[in-house]
Amino acid sequence: MNQPKERLVVIGNGMAGIGTVEQILKLSTRFDITVIGAEPYPNYNRIMLSYVLEGSKTIDDIVLNDLTWYEDHNITLHKGTAGARIDTEARVVVTSDGAHIPYDKAIIATGSSSFMLPVPGHDKQGVVGFRDIADCNLMLEAARSYRKAAVIGGGLLGLEAAKGLVQLGMEVTVVHLMEDLMERQLDPQAAAMLKAELERQGIRFRMGTQTKELIGGERVQGLRFADDSVLEADFVVMAVGIKPNLGVARDSGIATGRGIVVDDFMQTSAPHIYAVGECVEHRNVCYGLVAPLFEQGLVLAKHLCGVATEPYEGSVVATKLKISGVDVFSAGEFLDHPELAVLSRKDDWKRTYRKILLRDNRIVGAVLFGDVSDAAELQKLVKQQTLMTDELYASLMGTGCGSHKKTSSIDTMPDDEIVCGCNGVTKGAIVDVITGQGLTSVDEIKACTGATRSCGGCKPVVEQILQYVLGDGVTSSAKQGICGCTSLSRDEIVAEIQAKGLQTTKEVMNVLGWTQPEGCSKCRPAVNYYLGMLHPETHEDEKESRFVNERMNANIQKDGTYTVVPRMYGGVTTPADLKKIADISVKYDVKVIKVTGGQRLDLIGVKKEDLPLVWAELDMPSGYAYAKSLRTVKTCVGSQFCRFGTQDSMAMGALLERKFERLDLPAKFKIAVNGCPRNCAEACTKDIGIVGNDGGWEIFIGGNGGVKARLADSLCKVKTDEELIELCGAIMQHYRETANYLERTSEWVERLGLEAIRAVVVDNQQERKALMARIELALAQVEEPWKKALRDEQGQSKLFTGIEVHAQP
Repeated sequence: MNQPKERLVVIGNGMAGIGTVEQILKLSTRFDITVIGAEPYPNYNRIMLSYVLEGSKTIDDIVLNDLTWYEDHNITLHKGTAGARIDTEARVVVTSDGAHIPYDKAIIATGSSSFMLPVPGHDKQGVVGFRDIADCNLMLEAARSYRKAAVIGGGLLGLEAAKGLVQLGMEVTVVHLMEDLMERQLDPQAAAMLKAELERQGIRFRMGTQTKELIGGERVQGLRFADDSVLEADFVVMAVGIKPNLGVARDSGIATGRGIVVDDFMQTSAPHIYAVGECVEHRNVCYGLVAPLFEQGLVLAKHLCGVATEPYEGSVVATKLKISGVDVFSAGEFLDHPELAVLSRKDDWKRTYRKILLRDNRIVGAVLFGDVSDAAELQKLVKQQTLMTDELYASLMGTGCGSHKKTSSIDTMPDDEIVCGCNGVTKGAIVDVITGQGLTSVDEIKACTGATRSCGGCKPVVEQILQYVLGDGVTSSAKQGICGCTSLSRDEIVAEIQAKGLQTTKEVMNVLGWTQPEGCSKCRPAVNYYLGMLHPETHEDEKESRFVNERMNANIQKDGTYTVVPRMYGGVTTPADLKKIADISVKYDVKVIKVTGGQRLDLIGVKKEDLPLVWAELDMPSGYAYAKSLRTVKTCVGSQFCRFGTQDSMAMGALLERKFERLDLPAKFKIAVNGCPRNCAEACTKDIGIVGNDGGWEIFIGGNGGVKARLADSLCKVKTDEELIELCGAIMQHYRETANYLERTSEWVERLGLEAIRAVVVDNQQERKALMARIELALAQVEEPWKKALRDEQGQSKLFTGIEVHAQP
């Protein structure tokens, strides 16, 4: 007869509680599990909220276990309700909505909440913490309505919040009580480098500053400091620390200190009740980072399932900053001390810094900035307090050849050591799926275990484990070309075209050994583009290599008709042109006229045979809605009409659109020009976003509002219109020359790196001018494709007059 299952109730649906449940499910089926979660979401990765805030991930992207997972494992989930108290005598958990849930064993995993400074005004509207999805949503909402934000706290959480708000277009100032950022994880040298890098990314700082009160009416309007100076802010994020959530334990008569007091097996003072995660105090220490929570959960899971386990004796704390473009890591001790030996190396050119601390020649701490490739290795060495050797020194500090192989340490790594801190995946779990399921690649391990699926910091160790287990059996990434017709990459094709003087797509495919002599729909347009980009004066565009939309100069619709989009420079048109569009739409039975997000009109439903006539009678330039080129330049009304406008955005938008239309680019390209920082033209989601201010213009690049949404990065600020135009041209030409075909600037910026692009188009004025000269040469060779088609058919060229923008008197 089957034994009835024990009732396990987990109070908390976060990473610590569900991480423990996941380990229990791997070890035993003895429990009937119920989970109580205060938030209306399934279990998600809280440390990835900064990515949601900056726009590189969605809420769905950070869900670790969806609702189906709970169902598949017969877990009862009460979401949107919190645990209120535990009746330890009756063995019942009482929830905030009055439910009574009996248990045989219970786990408290209530986590922590943001500590709000108890200064006057802390309860005003517009003051939030940064701890959960609700906080994240409030910040996203605020960024749509308000401009100036202050983040109180220069620690890990505060800096992640600040970068996210900057990415959302807010003007952000970090207010920090100490003189160094992240002073609990970084030494002064690394802290200074971090501050300088974040300043380059647009974050402002008030260091050594104490907040005395938050001022304003019902809503916050600013911060007053101890020296009585004031900082304007209509949104404030408190990121000064966290406090364990102890309410359930206290209301249940369970011993608490700073956290819920537990022993080495996570047992609380009450029988049959355990606690794990940020709500816990173990040996007088509370942990606010992820890896210790999983280490605690593994010990607790084994203990509950009756599996032999070593007691939990504490964790070596390691920190990694998770904001794009900044790589920072620290583990163990990080400050110099007379009893410690310090090994350090700083490279101002590469903006990297490395420090390793030794006690009695054993590694007890490390700090990395800029290059964190050795983070996982150093974390393990610090945890094991490994003895420094000449070989290890050569490997870690980059001196000499060194024969030290980092994979050798995998042999001594215990199976229960956590490799992926974000998802609680151990070495043993990775080895098991490699050997048990025949996995041969990191991607397969990620799909199976979740390791590397979050921040990716553990990927080097996962690769080492894979190599250790399989040796030569590891699946390597075979060299892939731009398509199945060739093994050559984009850069190799471009180099061969230049070296061999190749002039046509057929010549390229023949000389470079295409497996398909005619190529395919993927490589033909790419090669045609590369030839035109390299030889703008001599290359004859090959219409047969173009996509169908480009061949027809219009977008084909699902019913076989086409959409014609005339250009409206900067979104500005005239009554005469509007009347012309209306008359032609009636004449040629256009089904729908659609106002687009790019501030122009789509004429939808034009028959194929009518396309040449429609274009000829419109006598307007094409909006290139079908092309891999400059689509639109979106503008606000700017200083001509708006009371907030500081720059003439309409005139500048029209100028840029006139200048750079017609030119082929690797992918579609969009620009926005704003007359002031209110950003009505949405510069943050454009390939080039331009924001006017009293001193000139700020340029952003790499934005995307499509399927892979990305907020643009701040590239630089310029003072004159001439500088702005030159920089836009240099950016576009650098993109033309270095991007893969069909690669949007959002992907291009991520691949090349913002600093690398800045070094070419901003810092190197000689190269900037050379890029501008090359784009001018290319522009001189091209004309409207629809006009060329008319000229070829009629033997003449039709001229057109564009739309001028005039300021009102």
